[in-house]
Amino acid sequence: MLINGKEEAVKSCLSPSELKGQVFCYSSRNVSKRNCCFTDFCNNETLHLYPRLPLLVQRTIARTIVLQESIGKGRFGEVWRGKWRGEDVAVKIFSSRDERSWFREAEMYQTIMLRHENILGFIAADNKDNGSWTQLWLVSEYHEHGSLFDYLNRYTVSVDGMIVLALSIASGLAHLHMEIIGTQGKPAIAHRDIKSKNILVKKNGTAVIADLGLAVKHDSNSNAIDIPVNHRVGTKRYMAPEILDDTINMNSFESFKRADIYSLGLVFWELARRCSVRGIHEDFQLPYFDQVPSDPSVEDMRRVVCDQKLRPSIPNQWQSCEALRVMGKIMRECWYANSAARLTALRVKKTLSQVTVIKDVKE
Repeated sequence: MLINGKEEAVKSCLSPSELKGQVFCYSSRNVSKRNCCFTDFCNNETLHLYPRLPLLVQRTIARTIVLQESIGKGRFGEVWRGKWRGEDVAVKIFSSRDERSWFREAEMYQTIMLRHENILGFIAADNKDNGSWTQLWLVSEYHEHGSLFDYLNRYTVSVDGMIVLALSIASGLAHLHMEIIGTQGKPAIAHRDIKSKNILVKKNGTAVIADLGLAVKHDSNSNAIDIPVNHRVGTKRYMAPEILDDTINMNSFESFKRADIYSLGLVFWELARRCSVRGIHEDFQLPYFDQVPSDPSVEDMRRVVCDQKLRPSIPNQWQSCEALRVMGKIMRECWYANSAARLTALRVKKTLSQVTVIKDVKE
C-alpha cells in the first residue's frame, strides 16, 4: 500500500477505508475481480478504485503491460491488445490533448456499484510518459470478438444467439440507467453514444456496453446532471429525433435515458437483420443506410428522422418467427418520436427474457 508516498508491502489486517484504491492483492489472479484473499489480508473485500486517490493498484498494473497489437481506432485515440501477467487486456490510449475525455471516462468506469457482467470491466487508468509526450491509458478487459459492429459484419446469428445478445445489451443498459440507493449506491447513468461499435461481444455470446466517455450521471438528491458543455454529442446516425431537432429537455435526466433507448432500437435492428432463420438473413447494414450518406450530417439525419419521420424498415418475414416478431415490436416502441412513449431499458429486458424461442416458423 502507499505509506508516505512510497509503496510498501503490508501483511496485516486493514480497514475497508485503508483498502480503497491503495492496495493491490498479488494473490488475485483474476485482475478484473481484484478480490483480496485471506492469504493477503484478513478483510477479503473487493477493492473499489476511486479516481482521485493515489491509485497504486492501477499504476502497478498499467506499467507492467506489454502492448501487442493495435486493434482499432476510436474517437479519442487508439485501442491496443496488451499482455499483463499472461492475460490479454485492452488498452485505450488517449493523447494528452484529450485528457478531459480520458479523465471523464476513467471516472465513469470507477462509479461505485457500476460493475456488471454486461458493462465492460474496467481495470486501470494511468498516464505514461514515453520521453517525448504523455500517453493516457485506460485498461479494460479484452474481448477477442471485438465490437458488435465487427461481429455482425463477419457472422450471422441464430435465433437463440440474437436473443442472448439483445438481452445482455438491454441488461447492461438497464443497469446503467438504474439508480441504486444507499451509502454504497450508484447514480443513474445515461450513455449518450449507444451504437454497435460501442458494444463488445464476449466469448460466451453475450455482450458488454463500452465507451462511457460521453456518459452523464444524475444526482437524485440535488437533481443535478453532470453534463458536459456540448449537449449534441454522440454519433449522428444514432441520434434521437429530439437531439437532432434540439427539442430535448436538458433539465430532465429522463430525456437522456429515452435518447439511449431510441439508439438501442437501432442496434437491435442491426442485430435482427443478421439473424438466420432457415438460412434466410439480411446483409449487414447500418441504420438508415438507404436514406442518408455514409457520413451523414445532423441536417441529413434531421430531414429523414424528424421531417420525413422515417425509420429503418422491418422485413415482413420477421412476422413468421416469434423472436424476430418480438424484436420488431420492441424496435418500433423504442423509435417513437414522442420520447415519453418509448420503452424503458428494464421493460425491454423483461420482454426479451420472456421470449420463448420458437425454432419452427409458424405454419
